[in-house]
Amino acid sequence: MTLYEMSISRAITVYVAQGFICFFFIFLAYKILKRDRKRLNIIFSGFYLSAAFGLFMNFIYAPLDPLEFEPVILFMNYITNFGIFYSIIFLVVFDLILLKSEKVVTLKKQLVILIIFGIAMFCMILFVYVKDVGVSIDTESWSPHWMPPFFLYLLIIESIPTGLFFYFSFQIFKKFEDEQLRKKWKFFIFGATALIIFMYGIFVSNFLNDSTFRLVMGAIGLILAISGGYLMYNGVGRQLEK
Repeated sequence: MTLYEMSISRAITVYVAQGFICFFFIFLAYKILKRDRKRLNIIFSGFYLSAAFGLFMNFIYAPLDPLEFEPVILFMNYITNFGIFYSIIFLVVFDLILLKSEKVVTLKKQLVILIIFGIAMFCMILFVYVKDVGVSIDTESWSPHWMPPFFLYLLIIESIPTGLFFYFSFQIFKKFEDEQLRKKWKFFIFGATALIIFMYGIFVSNFLNDSTFRLVMGAIGLILAISGGYLMYNGVGRQLEK
């Protein structure tokens, strides 16, 4: 497969599939914030906006030739990764507020959690420019290829808030006695699960750097992201509008 053909394939993935996800997430965040901008709404919409920001950054560097602009591409890829994978911490804070209330989980505590995870994500920069440790850009597909140390670092860093999210979510679920609320919360958990599966799919795709796997994951990921984002909104986001 030629460089040109691979570039077209990547363009379709980035600007069509990921582009649709990006603007769909922005639309959902807008719907939530339009109704009310209380702190809980802002935190929940932060999940969508953070992921959308990362995807949007991807639009900027995707057409750049790695042979000419590799340092710029690596930095933009770092920003992309930060935006997309930072998003899950908003769900953790959202769950904590629902579980403990805003009086217990104060604004200061929320900021501490967001900053600590932000520092952990910022440390990705220590890997990015180190050969065979961080990220390289495949000159044929123009796609990022994660080296084992970078892959393991992000896997560990993301698995901590992911585990906390599921723990808190199930704790909240057990507190609901109303069947309708339990059903709505199930939608939220199922939606988040779909998005988390998509996230780990990106991890594996960037680690393996296999063109066939990327195409398959791109198609599956589009379904997971759209359905997951909507299920979360339908389960919780729609209620936050009221």
